[in-house]
Amino acid sequence: MSKAKREFVTTLRMAMWGGLALLVLSIVLGAMQRKSSAYVSDIVVAIEPLEQGNFLISEEDIPKLLEVRFAQPLTTFPVGEVNIERLERVLEEDPFVKSAEAYVDAQNRVHIEIVQRKPLLRIIDNNDLNYYLDIAGEQMPPSTHYAARVRVVTGNLPPYEAHIISRGDNLLADVFELNELLRRDEFLDALVEQIYVNKRGELILSPKIGQQTILFGRFQNAADKLQRLKDFYREGLAYKGWQAYESFDLRYAGQVVCKKR
Repeated sequence: MSKAKREFVTTLRMAMWGGLALLVLSIVLGAMQRKSSAYVSDIVVAIEPLEQGNFLISEEDIPKLLEVRFAQPLTTFPVGEVNIERLERVLEEDPFVKSAEAYVDAQNRVHIEIVQRKPLLRIIDNNDLNYYLDIAGEQMPPSTHYAARVRVVTGNLPPYEAHIISRGDNLLADVFELNELLRRDEFLDALVEQIYVNKRGELILSPKIGQQTILFGRFQNAADKLQRLKDFYREGLAYKGWQAYESFDLRYAGQVVCKKR
């Protein structure tokens, strides 16, 4: 084969490959264009349940929430106009949502995966405020779907404000820290049902079993007081003797002072 013919064949092959590449590119671009202009076919929601399998927000709530924020149902949007980052940001603004991830699949369905915030403490104070504190000490409202079974704090508490827990030096931060100490101990966590804050800023605990009150006092020497309480219940107080007492007082160093009925 002559040099001229070889050059012609090489040029022809390059032209064919170039044409093929352009054809493939046009097919891909066409497919992308068709997908981008196709409308969202469905919204698929998956919510990670809380530890006991409960939900503060339902799968049915999500499309309604998005419809309000986007001014129309998500299924009326072409796929190409769905801003995934904005969608996730809108969901994470909901008080029950810790994090949200979204993506669009090959069938033009928008998938949404949600992790719920975890309520740890319920606050019902003398100012008629009723809310939860989550694991980070941040406020969240009661849910219409589920009342979380967590410890309840009542009484004289300051109103919630941003960073009040991390700032410390207030009664709300004190009860949050006390709740953390109780949570870390399996026995005490099961024992204490409620915390009341009186007008003097003293803490009073209510056990789940028995009708006694536990006078904790101010949030000082908390670990020592809780250890004394734990030892007293486990070693110094038989079940048959509980009903004979009205209160157990932890305010005196090294003692648990019992008041009979």
